[in-house]
Amino acid sequence: MLTLERARELNDTMVTEHHLILHALNVCYAMGAMAAHFGEDPEHWQAVGMLHDYDYEKYPDEHLRHTEAPLLAAGVSPEDVRAILSHGYGGCTDVRPETNLEKSLYTVDELTGIIQACARMRPRGIRDLEVKSFMKKYKDRKFAAKCDRELIQKGCEMLGMDVRDVAAICIEGMRPHADELELAGTGAE
Repeated sequence: MLTLERARELNDTMVTEHHLILHALNVCYAMGAMAAHFGEDPEHWQAVGMLHDYDYEKYPDEHLRHTEAPLLAAGVSPEDVRAILSHGYGGCTDVRPETNLEKSLYTVDELTGIIQACARMRPRGIRDLEVKSFMKKYKDRKFAAKCDRELIQKGCEMLGMDVRDVAAICIEGMRPHADELELAGTGAE
């Protein structure tokens, strides 16, 4: 099974831009929380989250076309590679998310971008970010406008969950890693 340590090693061979590393970590920790919600192995889901944008930095216009062969060759299971490919469903792949792992990754990828943007605006960062505050920003389409809310909604529908509930899980998963994610804010403890 793919470990988080192995996923980090593989990701480090392709991803060097700081903002992309932070994004991978945000998705990683949110995926761990989603795994716990579904009674699955958090480290395994974190590892898949860590690798989800494996080829993006080097091939932004061909995202996910340079993922399958190298990850399979590196020993990543076909199921995990499929999960990674499925997060591009409807955009750069036709791999439809089917499992809770795949549906979660599809949803969390965009959702964490809005959570990250919300947390960065707060003096205490993600440490005291509540879902109510998140939802106000989520509903403002001008805020974090590049994050695809239709995709997030579609992913939540696939999961049979409300955006509010998925966001709460992701925030709780990201909160313990506030310092590493650079989301601890500037306010006093």
